[in-house]
Amino acid sequence: MKNLLMSAALSVVLATPAALAADVDTIAVLTPEQGSDFGWNQQGVEAAKAAAAATGVEIIVAEGLGYGDVRAPMRELAADGADLMIAHASGYNTAGPEIAKETGVPVAIVDSPDALEKGLVADYTLSGHEGAYLAGRLAAKMTSTGTVGIVVSGEPPSWNSQSAGFAEGVRAENPEVKILYSVIGPAAYSDAAGGNRVTTSVIAAGADIIFGQGNGSSFGMIQAVESNKATDGSDVLFIDVIGDKSELDKGHLLASVLWDMTPVYTAMIEDLKADKFGTRGYAISLADDSVRLIKTPQVDEAAWNEVMKLREQIISGDIKVEPKFEAEEVRALVTLAE
Repeated sequence: MKNLLMSAALSVVLATPAALAADVDTIAVLTPEQGSDFGWNQQGVEAAKAAAAATGVEIIVAEGLGYGDVRAPMRELAADGADLMIAHASGYNTAGPEIAKETGVPVAIVDSPDALEKGLVADYTLSGHEGAYLAGRLAAKMTSTGTVGIVVSGEPPSWNSQSAGFAEGVRAENPEVKILYSVIGPAAYSDAAGGNRVTTSVIAAGADIIFGQGNGSSFGMIQAVESNKATDGSDVLFIDVIGDKSELDKGHLLASVLWDMTPVYTAMIEDLKADKFGTRGYAISLADDSVRLIKTPQVDEAAWNEVMKLREQIISGDIKVEPKFEAEEVRALVTLAE
């Protein structure tokens, strides 16, 4: 375990005492960045801890592993007694199944819905498209320049589905609003400088509301939002995803499409106990509040109330928002920023 301790912050957290299942005593969650990023990594770590507590198992947190080869730390976690490894990064979806077959320890991966293998590999390609749709409706109601922007750190399926949902929400609210779309890089998840640069260019092109998806790069997006004015002289606003950065806000955070993965990880553990692991994918939704829109002081009250009514219409099925996971589908809905 020495190598893993040197390369990543590792901690063992005892869950709330409960009768432990004989076949699932310990789970592990692996994240590329620290679990304190107010985003993807933090939500994954906190949800895994909550799921462990809910199901009465121990949890090992291996964070800050980077986006490269994680085969060695996965082997060490398997040797340390992990009964399930949650590989919480799309970059781990090749190594994960390989290590599952090598060690016999089940692995959960993301962005590979066709990789299911009973007892060994499960996928949780999650989609916050319903929440993103509501964010798009809100942005279209509140833009003063008539232009909004989408800035992403890559085009994985989960990002694509939210980008498409946001664009569809904007179009449904006001088809006259222009949507600028820009990609920082093929896998620029931690590129804060790139996030700042690209977001600044999208603002200069007219966007006064930015829908940003970026992990660490989102902090660069926020810096650009805070340091630039919109072309009409108004403040630029930011819509975040997955986590809650409200406590860091300096008056520019409009909302966030929050993901709570606790029900997903809890279901995985229960499926593993019931010998159903790897037989299905997992989802988050507005209906159980595992996807929800965070309200900030920057939100117009009337606009918010209207958006919450739309939320109820999605839950009831009166408004249908289907996920679109391909980048080509996103690009068909937007204008590519130069």
